[in-house]
Amino acid sequence: MLDHVGVPVSDYARSLAFYRQALAPLGIVLLMEMTPEATGGNGAAGFGSGEEPFFWFGDDGAPGVHTHVAFRADSRAQVDAFHAAALAAGGRDNGAPGLRPHYHEHYYGAFVLDPDGHNIEAVCHRPE
Repeated sequence: MLDHVGVPVSDYARSLAFYRQALAPLGIVLLMEMTPEATGGNGAAGFGSGEEPFFWFGDDGAPGVHTHVAFRADSRAQVDAFHAAALAAGGRDNGAPGLRPHYHEHYYGAFVLDPDGHNIEAVCHRPE
């Protein structure tokens, strides 16, 4: 389980629109935005599915620096919905939904590259 992950982005507004749409099928929503004044640097957005954000991005934008983040899904249908939503939001396919038995027999994941090339995954570990 993740506590939180942060990634740099080159275009805050574009990334905000992408993640709002791509993460919605997983029940992950924007919970908090921090102003540049509050962070002492650049603005940041925090997404989560409860009270505390666990996925952050900010206008830190070091080009060529990419991150991999895996979000846990409750079902394979959610993985499929994430992949479709992320592609519709402008992401690039980096691995269609399907079993990845080299990780374990029930590992069902999908991968997309976000607008900055970060490898974003949704994964379900359940056997259904």
